[in-house]
Amino acid sequence: MKITIHTPVGDLQIDSKEGIDLSIPISRDGNTVNAYSIPAPSIEPLEIGSFIGSKAHGGPVNCENIRFNAHGNGTHTECYGHISNPEKVYLHDCLNEFWFKAQVFDVKPEKQGDDFIIGLTQIKDKIEKGVDAIIIRNLPNDKEKLIRQYSGTNPVYFTPEFMEYVVANKIKHFLTDLPSVDREEDQGALVCHHIFWGYPDSLRKGSTISELLFIPDHVKEAVYVLNLMVSGFDSDAVPSIPTIYPIK
Repeated sequence: MKITIHTPVGDLQIDSKEGIDLSIPISRDGNTVNAYSIPAPSIEPLEIGSFIGSKAHGGPVNCENIRFNAHGNGTHTECYGHISNPEKVYLHDCLNEFWFKAQVFDVKPEKQGDDFIIGLTQIKDKIEKGVDAIIIRNLPNDKEKLIRQYSGTNPVYFTPEFMEYVVANKIKHFLTDLPSVDREEDQGALVCHHIFWGYPDSLRKGSTISELLFIPDHVKEAVYVLNLMVSGFDSDAVPSIPTIYPIK
């Protein structure tokens, strides 16, 4: 299916058959990406009395219970409810539009003391006009990211200056293959989260952060159409399937 999307800076044409899935799914075997010492997800047949939700075990249907934590068990999208206090805010309260013009960037972390950081020079003056979302691929890029255990490893993170520049360029949706935009251990400051959402004084309610993506090598640095598909939970973060389409 050929689709034309009208934007303030011109029309964008895509082919619905050419979508590229950038998500890491929640896995039933535990051999998947993990962060923040969050337990591995579990997917098990429902059992009530003599009923078992497994055809393989004699049940009439397959019916499973799924237990997971979106923040560390796979690709997820989160809203400012992740840091809000005391109000409860859910992603579906904030995200009501799902198609965006997005730009993919490759970044090379720089060593700073014991850390590796991504600073402003990586994207300064490179964001194209009319872009709503940016997708950050951290280099080197390898398939080990699909199963990497990030907990306790002090992963790469972004500097406040980087995130201030993103906000100044009116980027509404920030996507990355890293487990967080902030340092793993920062005494709860979450500086880049606060900057991106302008919380609490300059709130950008409709903005989202997506983490733990996997961006394949064949995806070039370019502008795409992004379909930010999310699941429906009353939560600040939910599993998501960010999918990009080459622009014709």
